Amino acid sequence: MSRRSPDGGRRLEAATAAGVMPLEGIGEAAALERLIPGTGPWELELGFGKGRFLLARAEAHPEQRFLGIEIAHEYFALAARRLARRRLTNAALLHGEALYLLSAILPRRFAAAVHVYFPDPWPKSRHQKRRLFSPATVDLVLGAVAPAGRLWFATDFLDYGEEVAALLASYPGARALRRSEWPDGPRTNYEAKYVREGRPILRLEVALDAEPALHPAGRAAVLAATAEG
Repeated sequence: MSRRSPDGGRRLEAATAAGVMPLEGIGEAAALERLIPGTGPWELELGFGKGRFLLARAEAHPEQRFLGIEIAHEYFALAARRLARRRLTNAALLHGEALYLLSAILPRRFAAAVHVYFPDPWPKSRHQKRRLFSPATVDLVLGAVAPAGRLWFATDFLDYGEEVAALLASYPGARALRRSEWPDGPRTNYEAKYVREGRPILRLEVALDAEPALHPAGRAAVLAATAEG
């Protein structure tokens, strides 16, 4: 549950069509606007991998603004080069840990769409505290969703997907709809591969009808961690 400190103390990086740079203005409301000025609605992808979906969306919708977060530096650097080659002035990438960036840097309720596709399920019990979706962290993810916005989620790890579906079903104000497929087809390299292989995928479209708050089942853990800090 990375609410208080950045990934390993590394300097946070951002990439735009102009190149890679340190992420300045941490915690400032205007920091994101300096990356991509404008008035277009934002879309956010957590864990963009090689950038297939995010960059394709940015190319197809120049009137919108797109932000991606990736913790793997190899993928961040690859996507940053692709972003620069395509000269996409409406997209920016961040290298860092998603939960930290959501809790400490990014504004609340700024994204009309939040995309999370095939996140690491961390199946071992001792690693599950690292999950993007848990009772102690789900409010950070949903907290990025703008009023009337949507969270889009997919995983091939069905046990984890059912846990996420149950978590969202018990979150006040969240409504999750299961999807058999996306209207625009597979959205990531993983999804395209798994569809070809006939592997089952759990997909969710989530709307939020209330102001994001701590999940009732995670409140005690979050408050305890905050008190320890």
